[in-house]
Amino acid sequence: MSRTHTSDVLVVGGGIIGLVTAWRAAQRGFTTAVVDPEPGGGAAQVAAGMLAAVTELHYGEQTLLGLNLASARRYPDFAAELTDLTGLDLGYRRCGTLAVALDADDRAHLRELHILQRQSGLESEWLSGRECRRLEPMLAPGVRGGLRVDGDHQIDPRRLTGALLAACERAGVVFHRGWAERLTVLRERAAGVVTRDGEALGAGQVVLAGGSLSGRLAGVPGDVLPPVRPVKGQVLRLTVPERFAPFLSRTVRAVVRGSQVYLVPRENGELVVGATSEELGWDTTVTAGGVYELLRDAHELVPGITELPLTETRAGLRPGSPDNAPLLGPTGLDGLLLATGHYRNGVLLTPVTGDALAHALTTGELPEEARPFTPKRFISTAPMALVEQPA
Repeated sequence: MSRTHTSDVLVVGGGIIGLVTAWRAAQRGFTTAVVDPEPGGGAAQVAAGMLAAVTELHYGEQTLLGLNLASARRYPDFAAELTDLTGLDLGYRRCGTLAVALDADDRAHLRELHILQRQSGLESEWLSGRECRRLEPMLAPGVRGGLRVDGDHQIDPRRLTGALLAACERAGVVFHRGWAERLTVLRERAAGVVTRDGEALGAGQVVLAGGSLSGRLAGVPGDVLPPVRPVKGQVLRLTVPERFAPFLSRTVRAVVRGSQVYLVPRENGELVVGATSEELGWDTTVTAGGVYELLRDAHELVPGITELPLTETRAGLRPGSPDNAPLLGPTGLDGLLLATGHYRNGVLLTPVTGDALAHALTTGELPEEARPFTPKRFISTAPMALVEQPA
Protein backbone atom coordinates (compact mmCIF):
# COMPACT_ATOMS: atom_id res chain seq x y z
CA MET A 1 0.00 0.00 0.00
CA SER A 2 1.42 3.38 -0.96
CA ARG A 3 1.91 6.09 1.61
CA THR A 4 0.97 9.70 0.98
CA HIS A 5 3.21 12.62 1.93
CA THR A 6 2.13 16.19 1.39
CA SER A 7 4.18 19.38 1.26
CA ASP A 8 3.69 22.95 0.10
CA VAL A 9 6.42 22.60 -2.53
CA LEU A 10 7.71 19.40 -4.11
CA VAL A 11 10.89 19.71 -6.18
CA VAL A 12 11.41 16.94 -8.72
CA GLY A 13 15.17 16.62 -9.11
CA GLY A 14 17.90 16.97 -6.51
CA GLY A 15 20.73 18.36 -8.60
CA ILE A 16 22.22 21.76 -7.98
CA ILE A 17 19.21 23.64 -9.40
CA GLY A 18 16.68 21.53 -7.51
CA LEU A 19 18.59 21.94 -4.26
CA VAL A 20 18.88 25.72 -4.46
CA THR A 21 15.18 25.93 -5.31
CA ALA A 22 14.24 23.75 -2.34
CA TRP A 23 16.51 25.69 0.03
CA ARG A 24 15.15 29.08 -0.99
CA ALA A 25 11.56 27.80 -0.86
CA ALA A 26 12.09 26.47 2.68
CA GLN A 27 13.57 29.82 3.69
CA ARG A 28 10.31 31.46 2.53
CA GLY A 29 8.40 29.29 5.00
CA PHE A 30 7.14 26.60 2.60
CA THR A 31 7.20 23.00 3.78
CA THR A 32 9.44 21.60 1.07
CA ALA A 33 10.37 18.15 -0.22
CA VAL A 34 12.73 16.88 -2.91
CA VAL A 35 12.29 13.63 -4.83
CA ASP A 36 15.48 12.21 -6.36
CA PRO A 37 17.16 8.80 -6.15
CA GLU A 38 20.54 10.42 -5.44
CA PRO A 39 20.28 14.01 -4.16
CA GLY A 40 23.40 15.96 -4.98
CA GLY A 41 24.08 14.05 -8.19
CA GLY A 42 23.54 15.29 -11.71
CA ALA A 43 25.53 17.46 -14.08
CA ALA A 44 27.14 19.52 -11.29
CA GLN A 45 29.24 16.50 -10.33
CA VAL A 46 30.93 16.77 -13.72
CA ALA A 47 30.90 20.55 -14.25
CA ALA A 48 34.07 22.63 -13.97
CA GLY A 49 32.38 25.52 -12.15
CA MET A 50 33.44 28.46 -14.31
CA LEU A 51 31.45 31.59 -13.46
CA ALA A 52 32.20 33.07 -16.87
CA ALA A 53 29.44 35.46 -17.89
CA VAL A 54 31.88 37.60 -19.87
CA THR A 55 34.16 35.07 -21.60
CA GLU A 56 31.21 32.82 -22.50
CA LEU A 57 29.27 35.62 -24.20
CA HIS A 58 27.89 34.47 -27.55
CA TYR A 59 26.30 36.45 -30.37
CA GLY A 60 22.52 36.42 -30.09
CA GLU A 61 22.59 35.70 -26.35
CA GLN A 62 22.54 39.26 -25.00
CA THR A 63 19.29 38.64 -23.12
CA LEU A 64 20.81 35.62 -21.42
CA LEU A 65 23.86 37.77 -20.63
CA GLY A 66 21.69 39.96 -18.41
CA LEU A 67 20.59 36.97 -16.35
CA ASN A 68 24.15 35.59 -16.22
CA LEU A 69 25.50 38.91 -14.98
CA ALA A 70 22.74 39.23 -12.38
CA SER A 71 23.65 35.81 -11.03
CA ALA A 72 27.40 36.53 -11.11
CA ARG A 73 26.81 39.67 -9.04
CA ARG A 74 25.00 37.58 -6.42
CA TYR A 75 27.77 35.00 -6.09
CA PRO A 76 30.00 36.62 -3.43
CA ASP A 77 27.10 37.07 -0.99
CA PHE A 78 25.53 33.75 -1.98
CA ALA A 79 28.76 31.85 -1.33
CA ALA A 80 29.35 33.70 1.95
CA GLU A 81 25.80 32.93 3.11
CA LEU A 82 26.19 29.23 2.38
CA THR A 83 29.59 29.04 4.07
CA ASP A 84 28.37 30.92 7.14
CA LEU A 85 25.36 28.61 7.40
CA THR A 86 27.11 25.28 6.84
CA GLY A 87 30.75 25.95 7.70
CA LEU A 88 31.75 24.42 4.36
CA ASP A 89 34.30 25.87 1.96
CA LEU A 90 32.82 26.14 -1.55
CA GLY A 91 36.09 26.61 -3.39
CA TYR A 92 34.93 30.06 -4.57
CA ARG A 93 37.88 31.87 -6.19
CA ARG A 94 38.00 35.35 -7.68
CA CYS A 95 41.10 34.49 -9.71
CA GLY A 96 39.80 35.68 -13.09
CA THR A 97 39.91 34.09 -16.54
CA LEU A 98 42.32 34.32 -19.46
CA ALA A 99 40.99 33.43 -22.92
CA VAL A 100 43.82 32.96 -25.41
CA ALA A 101 44.31 32.42 -29.15
CA LEU A 102 46.74 29.93 -30.68
CA ASP A 103 46.58 31.02 -34.34
CA ALA A 104 45.56 33.94 -36.50
CA ASP A 105 41.95 32.75 -36.95
CA ASP A 106 41.48 32.30 -33.21
CA ARG A 107 43.04 35.71 -32.65
CA ALA A 108 40.55 37.30 -35.04
CA HIS A 109 37.69 35.51 -33.27
CA LEU A 110 38.87 36.77 -29.88
CA ARG A 111 39.15 40.29 -31.26
CA GLU A 112 35.52 40.10 -32.39
CA LEU A 113 34.51 38.76 -28.98
CA HIS A 114 36.35 41.65 -27.33
CA ILE A 115 34.41 44.14 -29.46
CA LEU A 116 31.12 42.46 -28.53
CA GLN A 117 32.07 42.49 -24.86
CA ARG A 118 32.90 46.20 -24.94
CA GLN A 119 29.69 46.98 -26.87
CA SER A 120 27.82 45.10 -24.14
CA GLY A 121 29.42 47.22 -21.42
CA LEU A 122 31.64 44.41 -20.14
CA GLU A 123 35.16 44.73 -18.79
CA SER A 124 37.89 42.79 -20.56
CA GLU A 125 41.48 43.67 -21.47
CA TRP A 126 43.28 42.69 -24.68
CA LEU A 127 46.77 41.25 -24.10
CA SER A 128 49.59 40.38 -26.48
CA GLY A 129 50.93 36.84 -26.51
CA ARG A 130 53.92 37.98 -24.48
CA GLU A 131 51.65 39.59 -21.86
CA CYS A 132 49.60 36.38 -21.66
CA ARG A 133 52.72 34.32 -21.00
CA ARG A 134 53.88 36.82 -18.41
CA LEU A 135 50.62 36.21 -16.53
CA GLU A 136 50.71 32.43 -17.07
CA PRO A 137 54.27 31.19 -17.75
CA MET A 138 53.09 27.63 -18.50
CA LEU A 139 51.31 28.76 -21.67
CA ALA A 140 52.66 27.55 -25.00
CA PRO A 141 55.09 29.88 -26.82
CA GLY A 142 52.70 30.00 -29.78
CA VAL A 143 49.95 31.90 -27.92
CA ARG A 144 49.11 34.88 -30.18
CA GLY A 145 47.05 37.04 -27.80
CA GLY A 146 44.26 36.88 -25.29
CA LEU A 147 41.54 38.48 -23.21
CA ARG A 148 42.00 39.03 -19.49
CA VAL A 149 38.68 39.04 -17.62
CA ASP A 150 39.18 39.57 -13.91
CA GLY A 151 35.43 39.48 -13.23
CA ASP A 152 34.95 35.85 -14.38
CA HIS A 153 35.47 33.69 -11.30
CA GLN A 154 35.11 30.00 -10.40
CA ILE A 155 33.58 27.71 -7.78
CA ASP A 156 33.86 23.99 -7.06
CA PRO A 157 30.44 22.56 -8.05
CA ARG A 158 30.89 19.43 -5.94
CA ARG A 159 31.55 21.48 -2.83
CA LEU A 160 28.69 23.81 -3.71
CA THR A 161 26.35 20.83 -4.05
CA GLY A 162 27.44 19.46 -0.68
CA ALA A 163 26.80 22.81 0.96
CA LEU A 164 23.34 23.10 -0.63
CA LEU A 165 22.48 19.62 0.64
CA ALA A 166 23.52 20.64 4.14
CA ALA A 167 21.59 23.91 3.88
CA CYS A 168 18.45 22.06 2.77
CA GLU A 169 18.72 19.66 5.69
CA ARG A 170 19.13 22.56 8.13
CA ALA A 171 16.07 24.24 6.61
CA GLY A 172 13.94 21.11 7.13
CA VAL A 173 13.69 19.98 3.51
CA VAL A 174 12.50 16.36 3.32
CA PHE A 175 14.24 14.04 0.84
CA HIS A 176 12.41 11.18 -0.89
CA ARG A 177 15.11 9.01 -2.45
CA GLY A 178 13.45 7.49 -5.49
CA TRP A 179 12.44 8.17 -9.10
CA ALA A 180 9.43 10.35 -9.81
CA GLU A 181 7.39 8.18 -12.18
CA ARG A 182 4.38 10.34 -13.04
CA LEU A 183 3.01 13.81 -12.38
CA THR A 184 -0.33 13.81 -10.56
CA VAL A 185 -2.85 16.20 -12.10
CA LEU A 186 -6.14 16.84 -10.27
CA ARG A 187 -8.80 19.23 -11.56
CA GLU A 188 -6.37 20.62 -14.14
CA ARG A 189 -3.74 21.40 -11.54
CA ALA A 190 -0.40 19.75 -10.70
CA ALA A 191 -0.85 18.10 -7.33
CA GLY A 192 2.29 15.99 -6.77
CA VAL A 193 3.93 12.89 -8.20
CA VAL A 194 3.84 9.13 -7.86
CA THR A 195 7.23 7.49 -7.46
CA ARG A 196 8.46 4.36 -9.18
CA ASP A 197 7.83 2.50 -5.91
CA GLY A 198 4.20 3.58 -5.88
CA GLU A 199 4.57 6.26 -3.22
CA ALA A 200 2.21 9.21 -3.64
CA LEU A 201 3.77 12.57 -2.90
CA GLY A 202 1.25 15.38 -2.78
CA ALA A 203 2.09 19.07 -3.05
CA GLY A 204 0.56 22.49 -3.33
CA GLN A 205 3.09 23.34 -6.05
CA VAL A 206 5.49 21.16 -8.05
CA VAL A 207 8.82 22.37 -9.43
CA LEU A 208 10.25 20.23 -12.22
CA ALA A 209 14.03 20.60 -11.92
CA GLY A 210 15.26 17.34 -13.36
CA GLY A 211 18.01 18.67 -15.63
CA SER A 212 18.20 16.81 -18.92
CA LEU A 213 15.58 14.34 -17.63
CA SER A 214 12.97 17.06 -17.13
CA GLY A 215 11.22 16.24 -20.41
CA ARG A 216 10.74 12.58 -19.47
CA LEU A 217 8.31 12.81 -16.55
CA ALA A 218 5.14 10.96 -17.51
CA GLY A 219 1.81 12.68 -16.94
CA VAL A 220 3.01 16.17 -17.89
CA PRO A 221 0.70 17.56 -20.60
CA GLY A 222 2.48 17.79 -23.93
CA ASP A 223 2.03 21.56 -24.28
CA VAL A 224 3.94 22.24 -21.02
CA LEU A 225 6.50 19.44 -21.23
CA PRO A 226 9.91 21.18 -21.23
CA PRO A 227 11.74 20.90 -24.57
CA VAL A 228 15.11 19.96 -23.08
CA ARG A 229 17.64 17.55 -24.51
CA PRO A 230 20.84 15.99 -23.16
CA VAL A 231 24.15 17.40 -24.41
CA LYS A 232 27.06 15.19 -23.42
CA GLY A 233 30.22 16.65 -21.96
CA GLN A 234 33.40 14.75 -21.08
CA VAL A 235 35.71 16.22 -18.44
CA LEU A 236 39.13 15.25 -17.06
CA ARG A 237 40.61 15.86 -13.63
CA LEU A 238 44.34 15.95 -13.04
CA THR A 239 46.46 16.64 -9.96
CA VAL A 240 49.23 19.23 -9.82
CA PRO A 241 52.07 17.87 -7.64
CA GLU A 242 53.70 20.39 -5.32
CA ARG A 243 56.87 20.43 -7.43
CA PHE A 244 54.86 21.88 -10.34
CA ALA A 245 52.99 24.48 -8.28
CA PRO A 246 51.93 27.07 -9.14
CA PHE A 247 50.88 25.53 -12.47
CA LEU A 248 48.16 28.01 -13.43
CA SER A 249 46.93 30.93 -11.35
CA ARG A 250 43.60 31.43 -13.11
CA THR A 251 41.17 29.70 -15.47
CA VAL A 252 42.61 29.47 -18.99
CA ARG A 253 40.49 28.77 -22.04
CA ALA A 254 40.87 28.71 -25.79
CA VAL A 255 39.39 27.51 -29.05
CA VAL A 256 41.61 24.79 -30.54
CA ARG A 257 40.68 23.44 -34.00
CA GLY A 258 37.22 24.90 -33.53
CA SER A 259 36.63 23.19 -30.17
CA GLN A 260 36.46 24.90 -26.80
CA VAL A 261 38.93 23.74 -24.18
CA TYR A 262 39.40 25.11 -20.68
CA LEU A 263 41.68 24.44 -17.72
CA VAL A 264 40.36 25.32 -14.27
CA PRO A 265 42.91 25.19 -11.41
CA ARG A 266 41.61 24.55 -7.90
CA GLU A 267 43.33 25.73 -4.73
CA ASN A 268 43.54 22.10 -3.57
CA GLY A 269 45.83 21.19 -6.49
CA GLU A 270 43.15 19.74 -8.76
CA LEU A 271 43.10 20.80 -12.42
CA VAL A 272 39.85 20.35 -14.35
CA VAL A 273 40.06 20.07 -18.15
CA GLY A 274 36.97 20.17 -20.33
CA ALA A 275 34.78 19.87 -22.12
CA THR A 276 33.47 18.10 -25.14
CA SER A 277 30.03 18.97 -26.49
CA GLU A 278 28.32 15.97 -28.07
CA GLU A 279 24.73 15.49 -29.26
CA LEU A 280 24.55 11.76 -28.53
CA GLY A 281 21.31 11.37 -26.62
CA TRP A 282 21.57 9.68 -23.26
CA ASP A 283 25.05 8.22 -23.73
CA THR A 284 27.39 8.95 -20.79
CA THR A 285 30.31 6.77 -21.91
CA VAL A 286 33.78 8.17 -21.39
CA THR A 287 35.50 7.53 -24.72
CA ALA A 288 39.16 7.22 -25.66
CA GLY A 289 38.54 9.78 -28.40
CA GLY A 290 37.06 12.31 -26.01
CA VAL A 291 39.93 11.94 -23.54
CA TYR A 292 42.48 12.12 -26.35
CA GLU A 293 41.00 15.27 -27.87
CA LEU A 294 40.87 17.08 -24.54
CA LEU A 295 44.45 16.16 -23.67
CA ARG A 296 45.66 17.00 -27.18
CA ASP A 297 44.03 20.43 -27.16
CA ALA A 298 45.09 21.14 -23.58
CA HIS A 299 48.66 20.14 -24.46
CA GLU A 300 48.73 22.64 -27.32
CA LEU A 301 47.64 25.30 -24.85
CA VAL A 302 49.77 24.26 -21.86
CA PRO A 303 52.43 21.70 -22.91
CA GLY A 304 53.39 20.81 -19.33
CA ILE A 305 50.01 19.22 -18.73
CA THR A 306 51.27 15.84 -19.97
CA GLU A 307 53.49 15.61 -16.87
CA LEU A 308 50.50 15.66 -14.50
CA PRO A 309 48.77 12.57 -13.06
CA LEU A 310 45.35 11.90 -14.62
CA THR A 311 43.05 11.14 -11.69
CA GLU A 312 39.49 11.06 -13.08
CA THR A 313 37.50 10.95 -16.30
CA ARG A 314 33.76 11.67 -16.27
CA ALA A 315 30.90 12.36 -18.64
CA GLY A 316 27.70 14.18 -17.84
CA LEU A 317 24.60 15.51 -19.57
CA ARG A 318 23.86 19.21 -19.81
CA PRO A 319 20.16 20.13 -20.15
CA GLY A 320 19.97 21.99 -23.47
CA SER A 321 16.96 24.04 -24.56
CA PRO A 322 16.07 25.26 -28.09
CA ASP A 323 17.57 28.72 -27.41
CA ASN A 324 20.28 27.58 -24.94
CA ALA A 325 18.56 29.50 -22.14
CA PRO A 326 16.78 28.22 -19.03
CA LEU A 327 13.07 27.64 -18.53
CA LEU A 328 12.06 29.28 -15.27
CA GLY A 329 8.80 29.67 -13.39
CA PRO A 330 5.10 28.94 -13.91
CA THR A 331 3.85 26.91 -16.86
CA GLY A 332 0.48 26.69 -18.57
CA LEU A 333 -0.53 24.05 -16.00
CA ASP A 334 -1.52 25.54 -12.64
CA GLY A 335 0.74 24.41 -9.83
CA LEU A 336 3.61 23.31 -12.12
CA LEU A 337 6.78 25.38 -12.36
CA LEU A 338 10.02 24.68 -14.23
CA ALA A 339 13.65 25.20 -13.32
CA THR A 340 15.56 23.47 -16.09
CA GLY A 341 17.28 23.94 -19.46
CA HIS A 342 20.31 25.78 -18.03
CA TYR A 343 22.65 24.10 -20.57
CA ARG A 344 26.24 25.26 -19.91
CA ASN A 345 25.25 27.89 -17.30
CA GLY A 346 23.74 25.80 -14.53
CA VAL A 347 26.40 26.53 -11.92
CA LEU A 348 26.61 30.21 -12.85
CA LEU A 349 22.82 30.63 -12.70
CA THR A 350 22.34 28.81 -9.38
CA PRO A 351 21.90 31.94 -7.19
CA VAL A 352 19.51 33.79 -9.51
CA THR A 353 17.48 30.62 -10.19
CA GLY A 354 16.93 30.02 -6.49
CA ASP A 355 15.78 33.60 -6.02
CA ALA A 356 13.55 33.60 -9.10
CA LEU A 357 11.79 30.35 -8.19
CA ALA A 358 11.27 31.41 -4.58
CA HIS A 359 9.68 34.62 -5.85
CA ALA A 360 7.48 32.73 -8.31
CA LEU A 361 6.38 30.20 -5.68
CA THR A 362 5.44 33.05 -3.35
CA THR A 363 3.79 35.48 -5.78
CA GLY A 364 2.86 33.39 -8.81
CA GLU A 365 5.06 35.57 -11.04
CA LEU A 366 8.70 35.74 -12.05
CA PRO A 367 10.84 38.70 -11.00
CA GLU A 368 11.49 41.12 -13.84
CA GLU A 369 15.03 39.92 -14.63
CA ALA A 370 13.80 36.35 -15.16
CA ARG A 371 10.65 37.07 -17.19
CA PRO A 372 12.29 36.58 -20.60
CA PHE A 373 12.91 32.95 -19.56
CA THR A 374 9.35 31.91 -18.89
CA PRO A 375 8.56 28.39 -20.16
CA LYS A 376 5.58 29.89 -21.95
CA ARG A 377 7.90 31.13 -24.71
CA PHE A 378 7.83 27.56 -26.02
CA ILE A 379 4.31 26.56 -26.95
CA SER A 380 4.54 23.21 -28.70
CA THR A 381 3.87 19.55 -28.19
CA ALA A 382 6.99 17.59 -27.24
CA PRO A 383 7.82 14.37 -29.14
CA MET A 384 6.45 11.28 -27.47
CA ALA A 385 9.96 9.84 -27.14
CA LEU A 386 10.72 12.46 -24.54
CA VAL A 387 8.13 11.17 -22.05
CA GLU A 388 9.55 7.66 -21.84
CA GLN A 389 11.21 6.84 -18.53
CA PRO A 390 14.95 6.14 -18.61
CA ALA A 391 15.98 2.55 -18.08
